[in-house]
Amino acid sequence: MKIRINGFKHFVLFFLGLTLFCFSLTASEKNKEKEDIKVSNEILLIEKFIEKASKNDTFFDEILINQLTLNYQKDLNLPVRDIVLSVKGQYEFFLMQNREDPSVTVSLSKLFPYIGTDISVTYKNVPSFSSTVSGSELQFLISQPIAENAFGKSTRLKDKIVGIEIDVIRYQIVEAYEDYLSALISIYYDWYSAYEKMKISEMSYKENLKLQDNIYERQKQKIALAVDVNKVELLVLGKKEDLIVLTETFNTLTNLVAKAVRYSEDVSLIPGDPAYYHVFDLEFEQDYEKFIQQSRTYDILRLLENKSSLEVKKNADDLMPSTNLLIGYKVDGDEWKIRNDDNLFYAGISVDWPFPDQVEKAEYEVSRIEYKKTKLSNQNKYLELYTNLKNIYLEINREKELIIIVDKKLRLSTDILKDEAENYSFGKITLNDYIAAVNLVDQVKFSKISHIVQLKKYLVEWKRLTDQLIDKTSLNLDLEI
Repeated sequence: MKIRINGFKHFVLFFLGLTLFCFSLTASEKNKEKEDIKVSNEILLIEKFIEKASKNDTFFDEILINQLTLNYQKDLNLPVRDIVLSVKGQYEFFLMQNREDPSVTVSLSKLFPYIGTDISVTYKNVPSFSSTVSGSELQFLISQPIAENAFGKSTRLKDKIVGIEIDVIRYQIVEAYEDYLSALISIYYDWYSAYEKMKISEMSYKENLKLQDNIYERQKQKIALAVDVNKVELLVLGKKEDLIVLTETFNTLTNLVAKAVRYSEDVSLIPGDPAYYHVFDLEFEQDYEKFIQQSRTYDILRLLENKSSLEVKKNADDLMPSTNLLIGYKVDGDEWKIRNDDNLFYAGISVDWPFPDQVEKAEYEVSRIEYKKTKLSNQNKYLELYTNLKNIYLEINREKELIIIVDKKLRLSTDILKDEAENYSFGKITLNDYIAAVNLVDQVKFSKISHIVQLKKYLVEWKRLTDQLIDKTSLNLDLEI
């Protein structure tokens, strides 16, 4: 009878211990929050992260500095408009006459590329074989193409082509900026996920340490089996292992975030809750139609198609013979000052027409093929864009529905854990059942964080693909060389 009474006392003590353990679940969460407040941490909200990264991360500057070279693309790719000075001087030796005289040619030329006109002025002074008096010449010449590049047609087409290439490159620079920003935002969301999971794991580890202390106490009182002690120890080790892995993941991502914002303070960084960032509703067909009308992506595809069309026209123009109208005025005379001058006004035509002109014909045919290829490629890309956006839209809706479900699962699993703790204290269930309930709560908490972050990532991807993640005001263009 005495043994039974002592056993009953032990049972009562154990029951009280487990009851206090159950109620400590809620209290420990509050204490954990208070401890977090006391720790010296700096909360980096996602809005501040984006602002600081855009300002401090030099990789953004590396992307944007490519814009500075675009100001010189037309000068590099179009015919020069400079005034060209050409000077040629030499001494000529007349061996039979035992004399030597200088020969000089000086010319100035100016091309007007957008009308194709070339104007030149040339002065020559050349010694004569038949006389000791040198001959001089001053010539004005105007050359105007009338077939190939007629009145600057080919140059104007080239100017449009280069202009389109510049516009496409500008768009591509913005696209690269947006892609990098999207990658940084994704890192922030992973950082937030790692932080939340680390906190969940830390809380679970501490709670299961209390369970371990409780089972040790029961073991001392001879009311806990060795197998139960081993199971609890294994549970605690598993929770500690999870905490180590998640802490390392968080620290790694913290380093990436600190690098992006160039953070060098001693205070530790932690993420803020991004729940209210990138929150918007989608109506697929309406939003997709807006995307077609206003997006950079569609602008780029249209520009590329227009460029291919202009390439065909330019190569067709190149098939024309090189034909120039010539109008000139020449003054001939003696000596350097053109004494005894003779005046001559002339007009003519020059034609260069290669046969069979196979290179230009091949370029023309290739450009026609490329134009057809670009149109087909654009049609495929339009369909691919529609499909990708449709799938992201479905994934966004899926994550929203899953978050609703996981919220319900979390409430239910938390209630189950409280009930199972009480049932285990009365011996109604085995330790395995209680451990399963503990692990289920942790799994559901992890799952909720994962779905929240995945939804955020899909929303960012929607913004990126529809060219809404940044605007011109987001770009830091104050670059210096």
